[in-house]
Amino acid sequence: MGEDRHIASWLSHPNVAFVARVVLGCVFIYASLDKIRHPDLFAEAVYNYQLLPEVAVNLVAICLPWLELLSGVLLILGLWVRGSVLVLSGLLLVFLGALGINLARGLDIHCGCFTTQSAHTMTVLDLFRDSLFLLLAFYLFWLYQIRGIETRFSLAQVLKR
Repeated sequence: MGEDRHIASWLSHPNVAFVARVVLGCVFIYASLDKIRHPDLFAEAVYNYQLLPEVAVNLVAICLPWLELLSGVLLILGLWVRGSVLVLSGLLLVFLGALGINLARGLDIHCGCFTTQSAHTMTVLDLFRDSLFLLLAFYLFWLYQIRGIETRFSLAQVLKR
């Protein structure tokens, strides 16, 4: 019983939350950079998923990487953490759905997750990787939305002074 409480207090420690924020934020910042540099190639990757109407492909290819970048930066800086975690959790759910649908369809396409230029086609490992990121996002959601822990090491704390 005492050990369970010890694990729970460790998991909800603000320093652990900070590390998780930085890791997830860096993942999304990194994922956005190549897409921002090559919107045409990312649009092709989005199109290959065959999930959106053609008129939406370019809009998604242009806006999505900037949303990933902004949410990742805000998460690391500790600004609007709850909103950033909610956005990133939603994006991960969409990404997992898109990966799962296309794996089930048997399409041999590049996922476009971290680079727009790759010979690597998506596999179940991509689904597993994104599931781990989703677990991390859900952990942060649990900490900040449900447990309501304070946001340590944040620009918001500096700005309050």
